[in-house]
Formats: sequence, C-alpha cells, structure tokens
Amino acid sequence: MFEQIKHNMETISGIEIYPILSLLIFFLFFVGLAFWVFSYKKEKIKEMSEIPLNEDLV
Repeated sequence: MFEQIKHNMETISGIEIYPILSLLIFFLFFVGLAFWVFSYKKEKIKEMSEIPLNEDLV
C-alpha cells in the first residue's frame, strides 16, 4: 500500500515543497509562541494566577 502512495507522490510535480513548508510553519509557530511566553509581563501572570483565589468575583 505504501508503494502505491509513494508512486503517486513521485508523479506529482512540485510536491517536494509541501514538507518544507509544513516544517517551516510548524517551526515559526512554536518560535512565535515561545517569544510570546517569554515576553509576557510578570505582573500580568501574577494577576492572572490569583484570579481563582480572589473571592470578590464570586
């Protein structure tokens, strides 16, 4: 079954770009996510972590 899929993929011209694009999108997403996490303000994280303990909202 894999040989049939492999044969079909080899006959499509220009298909070799798709694995490169998907890896690039995956890599850029996680680099962006890491940048967002490490650049987040510490005060905002502390404020959000205290929300479950705040009885004023109940």
